[in-house]
Amino acid sequence: MAKLRSVIIGATGLAGQQFIAALKDHPLFEIAGLAASVRSAGKTYREALRSSAGMLGWFVPEPLPEAVAKMTVADAAELNGKDFQIAFSAVEADVARELEPRLAREIPVISTASAFRYEEDVPLLIPPVNAQHARLVREQQRQRDFKGFIVPIPNCTATGLAITLSALDAAFGVSAVVMTSLQAVSGAGRSPGVIALDILDNVVPYISKEEGKVELETKKILGTVRAGQTGTVPHPMKVSCTCTRVAVLEGHTECVYAALRKKASPDQVAQAMTEWKGDEAARKLHSSPPRWIEVLENPFRPQPRLDRDTHQGMATTVGRIREDGVLENGIKYVLVSHNTKMGAAKGALLVGELLRSVGMIG
Repeated sequence: MAKLRSVIIGATGLAGQQFIAALKDHPLFEIAGLAASVRSAGKTYREALRSSAGMLGWFVPEPLPEAVAKMTVADAAELNGKDFQIAFSAVEADVARELEPRLAREIPVISTASAFRYEEDVPLLIPPVNAQHARLVREQQRQRDFKGFIVPIPNCTATGLAITLSALDAAFGVSAVVMTSLQAVSGAGRSPGVIALDILDNVVPYISKEEGKVELETKKILGTVRAGQTGTVPHPMKVSCTCTRVAVLEGHTECVYAALRKKASPDQVAQAMTEWKGDEAARKLHSSPPRWIEVLENPFRPQPRLDRDTHQGMATTVGRIREDGVLENGIKYVLVSHNTKMGAAKGALLVGELLRSVGMIG
């Protein structure tokens, strides 16, 4: 199968760099173009990353591929979608709202931005959870006269939450969820990012707009496709979140309290999570882990430093499963999910793999 020519938009930012690292040696997609703001246009990628002080601003642990370093960066505002077969977008929401629809007239756009997550005809995909929502892109193409489409990935905090709740909902039903997150600083990116003096020796108890995003997105992800395939019906569960920022580099930790529709013991919950295989369409994708959820018995786990890289950062790790005496049929647990892998570029590539496997790309 020939690789598809992809362009990374927002290539000089942290999310764009994560796409470059994730696409190295990928069997389905190759990097055929890099795009960023007009400040970087016309420079080699290495030159675009270099600051006035001489620092090379490559911030992911994987080495910068030499072939990519030599590529010339294009002005994202002048990109022609016809030059590529797919776009991976890593720009801010305000830029995405103008740029992504223009490209989607010609090619598929898979995005980390929030700009279109709440549109009726836009699926919010986590392949093991709601692969069937992918068919909404046909309605999007019809309504918007697109040859391509826009498919964003969810907020990184919603990802691990939705995966674990999907397993619980399939086995027992879920009526309500309360979640408190302890989110890594990398989730804020580098520009503007989190100021060191604000986060060291501290917990920041508020992340702007985050709680509303997680509450809305979790219900949309776990919902069902409306009759006529014109949108999704949100899951009826109630979701309440408190999102905080902590002094951790990568890996979001979440304390989850769920009211089940059918009473279950901690052992039954652990078994349901361990045995959950997710949607069949997602099981054999290139980036799929052997298990989507890993359950640990050690009461001191999961921990972000120890567990975020489970299955190359594509699995959600769960521990401390206990009964909860406040919620009806209550259960509580702690999860760790890798916000810059499954919750970012690698999760977006997983979506691309799904869409290609079902014939919507390529």
